[in-house]
Amino acid sequence: MTEAVQFKIEVEGLCLYYGSFQALKGVGLKIKPDRVTAVIGPSGCGKSTFLRCLNRMNDLIEGVKVEGRILIDSENILRTGTDLIHLRKKVGMVFQRPNPFPLSLFENVAFGLKLHHSSSRGEIEERVEKSLTAVGLWEELKDSLKSSALALSLEQQQRLCIARLVAVKPDVLLMDEPCSALDPVATLRIEELIHELKRDYTIVIVTHNMQQAARVSDETAYFYLGELVEFGPTERIFTTPDKKETEDYITGRFG
Repeated sequence: MTEAVQFKIEVEGLCLYYGSFQALKGVGLKIKPDRVTAVIGPSGCGKSTFLRCLNRMNDLIEGVKVEGRILIDSENILRTGTDLIHLRKKVGMVFQRPNPFPLSLFENVAFGLKLHHSSSRGEIEERVEKSLTAVGLWEELKDSLKSSALALSLEQQQRLCIARLVAVKPDVLLMDEPCSALDPVATLRIEELIHELKRDYTIVIVTHNMQQAARVSDETAYFYLGELVEFGPTERIFTTPDKKETEDYITGRFG
């Protein structure tokens, strides 16, 4: 008897309104664990809005109303009473521009640990080292941990922000165009990091760069005007999509 496929994230009938404007319209998809899912589509199609639903960042915007269900590990995160601090520890987010704190490298990575855990100094130091190692920064920065994070290059700052998330041991990493502020060489290094991280994390990445989506993701979701047009394995979406709208966007005839 074969085991049932387990999904890390299950989205059902997701609708979101900014006041009277409906930004998401009945979105439904299921994301398997330890995969990279790319979310693509033209500007204003609802990509980032969808991503922010997965850790309820849209709650911070006045006048937002959300309907439907989002199950993470079979728990509906949209239910009343959800612990949002715990949710955002479990589902971390990387933004378009790196946002390190104006603190030392060490304190940046240790920040979440001190917030969420009552760890000893030794445990924090060990976790900081592991987190910086995971994002490929330990060897180059281990002798300058007291230096300001703001002195790093943009690419290093983005890696540091990922290390800050990794330190608190999330299950899911959300990435909202994480390479949009980076040059091609730095972008490639972040893409390589994404490949390494998916061994331990479920990753959802919004990108305007279709070549990037094709390179880094296992599955791709194409959004248009707040609707999920098509979702499936990246190779199929980019070679033989089911919907003409998807093909027109992928081939550059639209968007």
